[in-house]
Amino acid sequence: MTEQSEWRFSDDRGQLSTAPRRPERVLAYVQAGATLWGLGIRPQGIFGSDHDGSDPDRAKTGTLPLDEVAYVGAGGGLDVERLLSGRPDLVVAVSYGNGHVYGLAPETAKPLEERVPVVVIDVSQARTFEEIGDRFAELARSLGAEDRADADADLDAARERLRTIAAAGPADTPRVLALSPAGPDQAHVARPEMWPELRVLTELGVHLVEPAPGPGANWSTLDRAETFALRPDVILTDIRAHAAPLDELAWDGGEPVVPWNPEPLYGPRDHARFLGLVADALEG
Repeated sequence: MTEQSEWRFSDDRGQLSTAPRRPERVLAYVQAGATLWGLGIRPQGIFGSDHDGSDPDRAKTGTLPLDEVAYVGAGGGLDVERLLSGRPDLVVAVSYGNGHVYGLAPETAKPLEERVPVVVIDVSQARTFEEIGDRFAELARSLGAEDRADADADLDAARERLRTIAAAGPADTPRVLALSPAGPDQAHVARPEMWPELRVLTELGVHLVEPAPGPGANWSTLDRAETFALRPDVILTDIRAHAAPLDELAWDGGEPVVPWNPEPLYGPRDHARFLGLVADALEG
């Protein structure tokens, strides 16, 4: 595609977005913007969800240069005019299924699409981590990014290292628990099969602790004693700003703790970095 030719991209709703030329001023949901940055595309601006506040959540922004990328707000503080204040020529959003734009109210998303192309990438549990990453990579290439063989090689190496460590462990494989602390008295414990990134760990041989069946599709909410009773050897703890610090649970077992963002970045280097932290914890 030449610089002046029409740009076209079909998103995960099956909706075709077009522009007279390749978009250059990209506004993205923070997860999508940080992922695109890792793939070689710098967004002009980012926005958050109802979980976010007036400042960007640094657990979600990865290596985005926040001194160069505008944060336009989040949740109820967003309206069409604020989203369009930086004159974006493309908005990139995510969906957790059924094509709903995450982080924007319907009464905001619909008129936004009437004024600027909106591409939505499905990041729901119905897809694999690799499928989601491939879609972001496809979008990045359409916006002018080049494939990075070295980044893919780094990811392959990180996967192989983690697979080797998991396979070489003792017969009593270390138990890895993913959770989001909710204060001093309870935690939301992840159901691993519902999270694409956690399913990658399972596929590589990591023993993710599965909470008992019960209420909650993605999380099982347990009290402090019930959480401790799962006997983790390694803890993946939610570090997003709206999650409580793990310290509030008065966790004192001395297990290695890995920072975990349940809204992961899908670039190969970002994923390799996370796999490396898990491997370090299993080795330690």
